[in-house]
Amino acid sequence: MKKICAKYASKFIKDGMVVGLGGGSTIQYLIDYVKDKDIQVVTPSVKTALKAQKEGLTVLNTQYVDHVDIAFDGCDEVDFHLNALKSGGGIHTQEKIIASMANEYIVLIDETKFHETLAFKTPVVVEVLPKAYGIVKKKLQLLNGNVVERVSDNKDGIMISDEGNLLLDVYFTDVNDISKLNQTLLMMPGVVDTSLFVDMVTGIIMVNAKGAFKKEGKGEFYAL
Repeated sequence: MKKICAKYASKFIKDGMVVGLGGGSTIQYLIDYVKDKDIQVVTPSVKTALKAQKEGLTVLNTQYVDHVDIAFDGCDEVDFHLNALKSGGGIHTQEKIIASMANEYIVLIDETKFHETLAFKTPVVVEVLPKAYGIVKKKLQLLNGNVVERVSDNKDGIMISDEGNLLLDVYFTDVNDISKLNQTLLMMPGVVDTSLFVDMVTGIIMVNAKGAFKKEGKGEFYAL
């Protein structure tokens, strides 16, 4: 499924483009399909950068880029209104920077990750300045969020982002207004960003047993 999704995504990448690529195995397959194209890549993922460089693609430093033609990424959940939720990588802040520069920001999924509205089966990852840890955790709990400090078997203490901030996994239930939740989280002093993507995704490429399908904006899925 991931290979099929990557193959269809590759058809939208043309020579001369600056292409944003996220993390995850689908993006690894996508690189295999576009490695012979004349493109430049920006990515928040070290793994993706290494793979792209190995295959001979030029990887740009995001710091010096202000425009991306098209960007692709995976996600844990996405809904009909193009709200998306990511959890695994902990690089969502950098992903959002690239998404904000892109003419198109497309998520690549299989049908199990699509919902009419986000199910919040996975946590919202909140990136927090270390000095704001206490107050942000308290405010998240007041929002009925179940806050779990992200840890690793190979590292002592709370996981930190590439920018040196803390990563909190926050589980929400019964979210009635996704946009309001997003704004509330972003307005908390000390919150750098979250893994909830609202008004950023422009399209979805979804694969299932019947084939590959694309959805753009408020439109319905159509076959590719």
